Order: sequence, then C-alpha cells, then structure tokens
Amino acid sequence: MPTLAHDIKQTVPFAGPEVEAYLNLQRTADQLHRQTVELLKPHGLSSTGYNALRILRGAGPAGLPCSDVGARLVAHDPDITRLADRLAEAGLLVRDRKPGDRRVVILRISQLGLELLARLDPLTVELARRQLSHLGGAGLESLIRLLEQARHPPIASPTSPSPEKP
Repeated sequence: MPTLAHDIKQTVPFAGPEVEAYLNLQRTADQLHRQTVELLKPHGLSSTGYNALRILRGAGPAGLPCSDVGARLVAHDPDITRLADRLAEAGLLVRDRKPGDRRVVILRISQLGLELLARLDPLTVELARRQLSHLGGAGLESLIRLLEQARHPPIASPTSPSPEKP
C-alpha cells in the first residue's frame, strides 16, 4: 500500500510521527471531501450547505437560531448568514425572526430542502460506504475512537509552539 511519503513524493523523513499522522489526516480528509463535493455539486449544494440542511431537518419544525446551526456544523464556517442566504435563495430553507428578540434569526428547512435531502441520503450513505467500508467494522470503530481522541486530547494543547529554552 502506498504511504503518504510516496503519494506526496516526500524524500526526507517527516519531523516525527505526529507530523506524519497530521499530514495523513489532512490528505485523507481532503480526498474524501473532494468526492463529497463532486457528489453534491450537481444538486447545487456545498458540503457545508448539506450539513446545515441535515442539522435543520434534525431540529424539526421549530428550527434553530443561526448561531446554533453554526455550532453544530462538522466543519467550521464563520459566515452562517451568507450560507443561510444561499440556501434560502435556493428555496431550501426559510428564515424567521424570533418573536421577542428580532435580532435572532431562526432557520427552518423547507419542503424543497427535505425533498432534496431525501434524494441525497442514499447517495451520501453509499459514498461513505465506498470510501470506508474496506476498513471493516473493527477498523472503523478504531478509526472513530482514534479521531475522537485526537480532537479531545487529555491536556490542553498550546495554540502556538512555546519558545525554545536556551
């Protein structure tokens, strides 16, 4: 099986296994994401838009404030307002102001959005199976646990490297 070093034609060793793991994760996420983008593109939907619609479907008729949708997205998107604008323009969601606090915008999935998700659900499930089923049940469970551990280290990681001591 080709290694990351082979794939990216790296001729020097990685700075450490953490760096190699991080770059592997980035490369793999990009590859899987590109396939998802290609699946969604003919439907006029980005992966973030698809994720937002799934969140709103799960929220039910009550919908969710924009900020709650943003907090639940798989991939951070700093501009939920613009995303909501595009989805509303396509007729996939509706926006309302919260009674009593007009500053809060409530998003709800539209019937058209529900119908689009119903068509996309089997396609996205099949894509995920094509992408990852070769890992097998135990391999997938291990991957899930390792990724969860990577996202939630036992101690806080610094956001920038500490200066080296002389």
